[in-house]
Amino acid sequence: MKAATTLAFAVLLVGIVSAQFPGGRILEPPVPALCAQRVIHERFPDGKGYMFSWREPSLKGVEEDWLGGRNYCRQRCMDLISLETSAENEWIKQRLVQEKVKYIWTSGRLCDFKGCDRADLQPLSVNGWFWTAVLQKLAPTTARHQNDWSEKGGIGKPQPDNREAQQGGATENCLAVLNQFYNDGVNWHDVACHHRKPFVCEENEDLLKYVRYTNPELRV
Repeated sequence: MKAATTLAFAVLLVGIVSAQFPGGRILEPPVPALCAQRVIHERFPDGKGYMFSWREPSLKGVEEDWLGGRNYCRQRCMDLISLETSAENEWIKQRLVQEKVKYIWTSGRLCDFKGCDRADLQPLSVNGWFWTAVLQKLAPTTARHQNDWSEKGGIGKPQPDNREAQQGGATENCLAVLNQFYNDGVNWHDVACHHRKPFVCEENEDLLKYVRYTNPELRV
């Protein structure tokens, strides 16, 4: 499940941090006061904290598009969850089943900005997926034993299938975990980024280090 990240790929992805999204929206920086007040619902065995949007009273009934979810998390020195290991992936899936959550956003994204025409990322549908929160490439989508893509979606094809674009809609550039949505188990699906879903925030060590360094008087 965990794929090695090359330095060149990390450099390429830095561009997404300052990229302008449709409608003039941007990727938000951390807000020190919100970082200090971040809510942690559970910690993984490695100590990293997680916030589940559906458990938070202030987010009751709230769903966000992919960028909206990322920005809520990032303002709090967190980011959308990156399922880098099988253990973390299974841990999150268990919570979706136990709490009857239909779907969530992850930080997974298909490379779709300047620089994504690089030869080693082609074809993008196979080699262009990455965890944006940690600047890490996913294994090729054809290496089914190294990922958790569903074997079927809305048109019965293995994921990712870019179904919505094939049917005249938006491209499916974001990675969500769906819970039996197509009677296919709890698995990864490519989904158009404008859809609204609950989300899981995961503490981001780089954002925490930045805020601690720039705000030494603040307990973060």
